[in-house]
Amino acid sequence: MVTLSRKFSTATSDSLACISLKQFPQNPQKPTPFYQIQQQQPKQLESQIVTTLDGCKNLTQIKQVHARILLNGLDQSCYVLAKLIRTLTKLNIPVDPYPLSIFNRVNYPNPFLYNALIRGYLIEERLKESTEFYSLMRKEGVVPVSFTFTALFKACGAKMDVGLGRQIHGQTILVGGFGEDLHVGNSMIDMYIKCGLLECGRKVFDEMPNRDVISWTELISAYAKSGNMESAGELFDGLPVKDMVAWTVMVSGFAQNAKPREAIMFFEKMQEFGVETDEITLIGVISACAQLGAAKYADWIRDVAEKSEFGGKHSVVVGSALIDMYSKCGSVGDAYRVFQGMKERNVYSYSSMILGFAMHGRVHDAMKLFDEMVKTEIKPNRVTFIGVLTACSHAGMVEQGWQIFELMEKCYGIKPSADHYTCMVDLLGRAGRLQEAHELVKTMPIEPHGGVWGALLGACRIHKSPDIAAIAANHLFELEPYCIGNYILLANIYASCGRWNDVSTVRKLMRTRGLRKNPAFSWIESEKGMVHEFFSGDMTHPRSGEIKQALEDLLDRLEAKGYQPHLSSVSYDVNDEDKRRILMTHSEKLALAFGLISTIPGSKIRIVKNLRICEDCHSVICGASQITGREIIVRDIMRFHHFHDGICSCGNFW
Repeated sequence: MVTLSRKFSTATSDSLACISLKQFPQNPQKPTPFYQIQQQQPKQLESQIVTTLDGCKNLTQIKQVHARILLNGLDQSCYVLAKLIRTLTKLNIPVDPYPLSIFNRVNYPNPFLYNALIRGYLIEERLKESTEFYSLMRKEGVVPVSFTFTALFKACGAKMDVGLGRQIHGQTILVGGFGEDLHVGNSMIDMYIKCGLLECGRKVFDEMPNRDVISWTELISAYAKSGNMESAGELFDGLPVKDMVAWTVMVSGFAQNAKPREAIMFFEKMQEFGVETDEITLIGVISACAQLGAAKYADWIRDVAEKSEFGGKHSVVVGSALIDMYSKCGSVGDAYRVFQGMKERNVYSYSSMILGFAMHGRVHDAMKLFDEMVKTEIKPNRVTFIGVLTACSHAGMVEQGWQIFELMEKCYGIKPSADHYTCMVDLLGRAGRLQEAHELVKTMPIEPHGGVWGALLGACRIHKSPDIAAIAANHLFELEPYCIGNYILLANIYASCGRWNDVSTVRKLMRTRGLRKNPAFSWIESEKGMVHEFFSGDMTHPRSGEIKQALEDLLDRLEAKGYQPHLSSVSYDVNDEDKRRILMTHSEKLALAFGLISTIPGSKIRIVKNLRICEDCHSVICGASQITGREIIVRDIMRFHHFHDGICSCGNFW
């Protein structure tokens, strides 16, 4: 508690008593060996002492300088004493008693000395004491300065104390003279944003007569973080001078709000205007490219990174992001080449590469890299083990998965999280051990989240187990009541078992809760790098006639080799002919047909699907890879499928 009377306390006397003047020579012409401060003109001496304080590294050195201050009669110099207090608090010396005792001995402290104490209390996160000191300042008739308010606003934002923040805002108006102060305005905007009152921050911004790039950028960033990219874009367009930070905020904002195309478009403009990039910019656009899964942009973005000083070879952060990007663009070979070229690797680099191998079904490579990692000084973390367990799951390696699961805590002290249990449930479920998977969920030492029950529900789809599916789905309906994917998956499981009454019940529940199915769509890159989107049942593409003919020709060739449509992939109670018609226009089949007619024969075809690939489409694409001699890579919501010569990397296990 701050004593507002400004009287000396016992603590004050004791603190000053600990400084002995006897240890210093009294002859001002013979300076101490440590500081070599001589009796000089007051202003020159003050400047020299302040410079000396900048070099102090510990309390002993500071006390020596304090003794010299007293010896030279500068005990009332607010300029020197404010610097002394700031130096003490910078080294985490508690305000009470030492710095406070210095303040209490000054007869007429100025605003900067008050600010030094206010700042000291704020460093200690003692907001109450700092505001009491502000009150003392006002009571003594000392007028606050810009820094007084910026420090208090910063503290209110950190504590999310909007009530106090508004009172300080009122003080700026009451005291007057701060309406045009840029620093006060910016700190006020920041305070309101951190307290969750974005529109209040916007109102302050709108009323500011003067703004700088910080004013604009912090508000643009706030809108981006809240998901309002429209408002962020409007502000960005109005920004007079757009620097690297502003561009980066927009690129990262679009990427974080699942708008990868917009993020890449802004990055392209940024390059056109010759704006420099840094690690944060690159990570934002790399993330966007990873979301889009478009190989066209991957190499270009990597080239931009390599031409800067933040390429994968030199920056472990950018290198790890590039590994993730290439993996999600279907180019795990390129991801591994980035990994091999990195001069420095950390746990994130290894984890990204292990996850990359796992999602592409290259289990042997994932396990080999994990073995290499544990032989280095780099210890695996929780993400590393998710990657390794995912690899085991995609390959059906149950026993090895159990061994690694137990190894986590026994050898590395990592307690399994719900995400690790998700991997184990997925592993057991995919292997057909549904009862064992269900038992693991029931006996978990932590509360299972939606991912755990979702893994069990997904396994029930593979093995057509409607009873366990109903148990998992009921838990999901409580945990994630508005996640429509869970309802659709349960309905599909019922449909595959011919339980149409149960399908109707699930769909009725969806309607009751106002849920609508997200349309299934796939996208593919053409030879020129243009991304083409296809929605299920939508034949409005300019080349729809060619697509339909190519698809019919493909299906005829597949049927000649024994292909039969998987009618159970249609979750509607309609006749078989209608089911065949529905299956034929699934989005991934339309994308495949477009790829066959628009790319060079023999080249790879890359398709991205926003949902899980259905069993029938998986079968068709598998056969297409054989009769066309093309490698086809499909990325669905679960994993990558590499189709080659009639075989999928997932081993028909997804």
